[in-house]
Amino acid sequence: MDYTQIKELLSYTVLTVSGQAITLGNILLIPVILLMGIILTRWFAKILTKRLTSNKTDPNIIHLLQRVFYVIAMAIILITTLDLINVPITAFAFLSGAIAIGFGFGAQNIINNFISGWILMWERPIRIGDFLEVEDAKGVVEEINTRSTRIRRVDGVHLLIPNSKLLENTVVNWTLVDSMVRTSVTVGVAYGSPARKVAALILQAASEQSDVITNPKPIVTFEDFGDNALMFEVTFWLNSSAESGLRVMRSNIRFRLEALFEQNDIIVAYPQRDIHIDGALKITKS
Repeated sequence: MDYTQIKELLSYTVLTVSGQAITLGNILLIPVILLMGIILTRWFAKILTKRLTSNKTDPNIIHLLQRVFYVIAMAIILITTLDLINVPITAFAFLSGAIAIGFGFGAQNIINNFISGWILMWERPIRIGDFLEVEDAKGVVEEINTRSTRIRRVDGVHLLIPNSKLLENTVVNWTLVDSMVRTSVTVGVAYGSPARKVAALILQAASEQSDVITNPKPIVTFEDFGDNALMFEVTFWLNSSAESGLRVMRSNIRFRLEALFEQNDIIVAYPQRDIHIDGALKITKS
C-alpha cells in the first residue's frame, strides 16, 4: 500500500456530525491526542508538586491544586481533541443536557459526594493528617478524593467514608485548631492515708512528664469518699494527634504513681467487704 492509498484510507468519512465529516484519520488521532495529553498533564503535575513540596507548602493546599489542575487539564484536552477532529462543541449540547438530567435522577449520591469533596478541599474543615472520630471509627485522614475520604483507623484498617457523610453528620476533629487534648487519671488510696500528701504526689507524677503542658497546669481534685478508698483525680493537658498518645501518657503517670506511693508508704485501695454476724454461733456435737 503506497502513500496515496494510505491517504485515501485515512480520508475516508466514517460519520458526519453537524455537517462536519469525521474521517478515519480523525478517529485514529483521538487516542494519540489523549495519550499525549495525559502524559504531559502528569509531567506538569509532578513538577508542580515537587516545587510546592520543596517550598514546604501545606499538603492540603498541594492536594487541592492538584485536583484543580487535573480538572482544567482534562477540559483543555477534551476541547483540543474535538477541535482537531473538526467536531463542534455545540454538537454535544443536546447530549450534555440529557446526561445532566440522567445524573440528576440516577446519580444524586455521586454528585452529592463529588460536590462535598470539593467543599472539603476548599473550606478545609478536614485536612490530611487530622485525627477524626466518625461514629464508632477513629483514625487519621490519609487522602481526600472527590468521592470519598480515606481514613486509616487506629487498628491499621483503611476506611473509605463518603464525603457527604463527613459534611452532614457530626464529626469530631481532634486536630482542627490545635493538637491540645485533655485527659485524666483516677486513683483510690486506702482510708487513713494523708490526703494532702497523696494529692501532692499525684501532682508530682503528672508534672514530671515532659509531654504534659504546664499552662494550663495539671489539677488534682479530691473526688469522693468511696466505698473502699479515698478517690483522687488528676486532670491535665498534652499535645497529642492520636488517642494512643493519651493512653501512653496515662500509663506513664500510673507507673510513676506506683513508685511514689511505694516510696511514701501510700497503699492503693482494693475492694473490701466486711461481714457482720448477728447472734451467737452454736456448735453441736454429734
